[in-house]
Amino acid sequence: MASVRITVRVKPGASRTKVAGAYGEDRALVVAVNAPPVDGAANEAVVEALADALGVRKRDISITSGHTARTKVVAIETSDESAVRQRVDELLAT
Repeated sequence: MASVRITVRVKPGASRTKVAGAYGEDRALVVAVNAPPVDGAANEAVVEALADALGVRKRDISITSGHTARTKVVAIETSDESAVRQRVDELLAT
């Protein structure tokens, strides 16, 4: 299995969950979640939203850095690295 690392920018407390768009010069993937940034609720919502958007299992996604920050690095374990990277590129373009 390969590990794909991506940078995400979290928008907690959003009106609806959405994974799309790029943030900043580093082009972090924007993840908007309705969960508040309290007791890890937003982090759990981010993992769930990414799993749905990328078509992987929640247990294959882990936050490797930025647990309490809006900008996080996420690792995705997958057997099809190119498909995950392609889907991330599509989401960044929307």
